[in-house]
Amino acid sequence: MSATAVALSRPARLRPATVYVLMLVVGTAAFLYPFWLPAEAFPEQAHGGDAPLVAALIGALVVGAVMLEVRRGTMNGATVAVLGVLSAFAGLLRLVDLPGNNAGLLFLVVLAGAAFGPRFGLLLGICAMATSAVITGGIGPWLPFQMLALGWMGGAAGLLGRVTARLDPRLEVAVLTAYGWGWSFVYGAIMNLWSWPFLHGDGPTSWRPGLGFTGTLEHYWTFYVATSFGWDAATALCNALLIALTGSAVLRTLRRFAHRLEPAVELR
Repeated sequence: MSATAVALSRPARLRPATVYVLMLVVGTAAFLYPFWLPAEAFPEQAHGGDAPLVAALIGALVVGAVMLEVRRGTMNGATVAVLGVLSAFAGLLRLVDLPGNNAGLLFLVVLAGAAFGPRFGLLLGICAMATSAVITGGIGPWLPFQMLALGWMGGAAGLLGRVTARLDPRLEVAVLTAYGWGWSFVYGAIMNLWSWPFLHGDGPTSWRPGLGFTGTLEHYWTFYVATSFGWDAATALCNALLIALTGSAVLRTLRRFAHRLEPAVELR
């Protein structure tokens, strides 16, 4: 490839990457900005006013990312169709009554992210949670934060999948099982942050301005153990079992689709 072609292709690579970075920045800011609010500025309902804006921003960034990927040639109509089908299927899995919190949704996002890569995993996590909310009626100010947390889970699974793809299939499933187990706790811990700063109080489980970084961590850990740890443990166990039982077959099937879509899906 000539130097001119490389120079021309560089902006095409940077534009989608910029959109994904913006998703991370916007999401992180949405979760953390309440910790810098003065006490008198807190609304009565957690993110009651800004949740629609966060959802709109994330939705616009997802659409922008897909359009740029299609224009660049790393996604095509077939890839977008696979993304839509997996999002719908993951949303339907949320209807299955399993122990914990969204375990039927999480395991598919982990496996698909590992099979298709970090960008696809990020988009799938966001779209799958949005689809599941429409199917189950779980639309509220918490939804954009669920979309972000699951998107990060899928994106990180895609990064891990770049490494595990070189492993023996049984070892890969074991690694992804451990990842799904651990990330179930991370997902729950992240999701608590969407509302925890808004729960006013003076006890050891509440946050208030002026606690400082160490005090905030101590109070949050007490809150997490008291309210979410048991629930997340059930999610982690169920998620790990689903990945362990279905991982080999699901990964083999998804990777077969991924190879047929090349160069539409980047696996490197």
